Amino acid sequence: MGWDGKPIPFWLYKLHGLGEEFKCEICGDYSYWGHRAFERHFQESCHQCGMHQPGIPYTKNFSEIRSIKEALALWNILQQRIAQNSWCKDFEEFEDRW
Repeated sequence: MGWDGKPIPFWLYKLHGLGEEFKCEICGDYSYWGHRAFERHFQESCHQCGMHQPGIPYTKNFSEIRSIKEALALWNILQQRIAQNSWCKDFEEFEDRW
């Protein structure tokens, strides 16, 4: 059925991939029918709220990730990279005036 309640042609149904189901574990195992609806859901508040619950900020790095386990693994990797690139005051070198 289309948005207006009328049946849509089968070729249009296949063209938009409305027969494909995409599940997102972050959104509470909600199902999205069609790739377009699935892509759009990453910008919705349900997905972003689901990312904030385990303490993960939603950034562009997490697009196309629909599993909590994958999101946590990526967040750990990103935190390690940030820690490696951070400036450490103990290793600062400078010259004396004398």
